[in-house]
Amino acid sequence: MVNFVARGILCLGMALAAVPAEAKTIVIHMKNKGAEGSMVFEPAFVKAAPGDVIRFVPTDPSHNAETIPAMWPASVKPAKGMINKELAVPVTTPGLYGFKCLPHYGMGMVALVQVGDVPAASVAAARAVRLPGLAAKRMNGYLGRVK
Repeated sequence: MVNFVARGILCLGMALAAVPAEAKTIVIHMKNKGAEGSMVFEPAFVKAAPGDVIRFVPTDPSHNAETIPAMWPASVKPAKGMINKELAVPVTTPGLYGFKCLPHYGMGMVALVQVGDVPAASVAAARAVRLPGLAAKRMNGYLGRVK
């Protein structure tokens, strides 16, 4: 009887371990004005788990969200949203996902999504990417938050 109960508990534990955690949808707003100033994603830095979905919402008009190609996992298909349209990006591969609003990129409108654990070499490679003025300053701040 004890052996039967022990096997039942073991099977239940294995079944629960096999159930993946529920994926989350993380919303990032595209705004003309936010806590960091003009032309921002808010929040501009998020941590996600593999399987989560990042949803960019145009809170104010004239924005899009798209890949910064040099700050994107090599095995992941790039993403490009249309102006004034939502963009949903499933993040399945650990790494750093850099985003920009193309019309406001030069004004510093960038965002960074950290998916899972990211090695220090990936952060160093992202820091080496050349971005325009305020975009570089903001992105360096976000990269400083990667843990």
